[in-house]
Amino acid sequence: MATTIVTGGAGFIGSNLADALIADGHQVHVVDDLSNGSEIRVPPDATFHLVDIRDAGRMRALAEEIRPDVVYHLAAQADVRKALEDPKFDCDVNVGGTIVVLEAARAAGARVVFASTGGAGYGEYEGLVVPTPEEAETRPLSHYGMSKMAAEGYCRLYGRLYGLETAVLRLGNVYGPRQDPHGEAGVVAIFAGRLLDGVRPAVFGDGRQTRDYVYVGDVVAALRAAAAGPAGVTVNIGRGEEVSVLDLLEGLGCDLEPRFESPRAGELGRSCLNPALAFELYGWRADTAIHDGLRMTREAIAAARATPESRPPGYLSVS
Repeated sequence: MATTIVTGGAGFIGSNLADALIADGHQVHVVDDLSNGSEIRVPPDATFHLVDIRDAGRMRALAEEIRPDVVYHLAAQADVRKALEDPKFDCDVNVGGTIVVLEAARAAGARVVFASTGGAGYGEYEGLVVPTPEEAETRPLSHYGMSKMAAEGYCRLYGRLYGLETAVLRLGNVYGPRQDPHGEAGVVAIFAGRLLDGVRPAVFGDGRQTRDYVYVGDVVAALRAAAAGPAGVTVNIGRGEEVSVLDLLEGLGCDLEPRFESPRAGELGRSCLNPALAFELYGWRADTAIHDGLRMTREAIAAARATPESRPPGYLSVS
């Protein structure tokens, strides 16, 4: 039985990952400070630790006690707007917190699978290839993107200095059950909520800006593949398909005229990842079609609203 730590395991992606690991018989320890996550999302069979990843002493002691085989590092400050307002806090969590996690993993001899960002890392500039491969230059246009790229650098550094096994996954815009309405990917949850309320959704700009939306169940599969795959790699995780904001509304079954508002400063016009390396290294591809993923997400949000204090079917399932 493998023993794992999932930082951010009470959050959107982390809790879905923890569920999948538990289902496969892994011993799972969830580390979360509940600043964004919710304890109700933690699987009953997981061990929950209320810990801030920036607490070096507690993280090291926990890792030395548990002796995990793998640390899935998903805890992060992931709100682009919050990072703009408080870049030091963003750096403290995403860079400083990652260093603490790497040190803890080094003390325990564990592999680290780090959830990074795709679009926010690559940015947008003349000559950027779309869909974007891993060898493209990263030119972040946000503090959040910059902090995640710096954290990636520390993962590689720990491999060079200490031989620590790490794998970095640059995720597309992840959506699905349990999604919080934060960051760019949160637009799916926001739109679904508006439509369930019968409220016209707000679209910033003309709605033609594109992202690479990847379903959380597929991301969970990629994270698990990275735990068993080669170390020292940086891999894109996306569908390799551009989906516009207007496409999302159509896929969610929107029959309301959206309210168009001024575009947000610094927003990318196009973002899409080339996932070919993920298939080469892991045999992984995003199997969930966008229309199926959007349908399941809307159904999950509706189910969660119907029984907000429980763990309803669909809300917890990524299948």
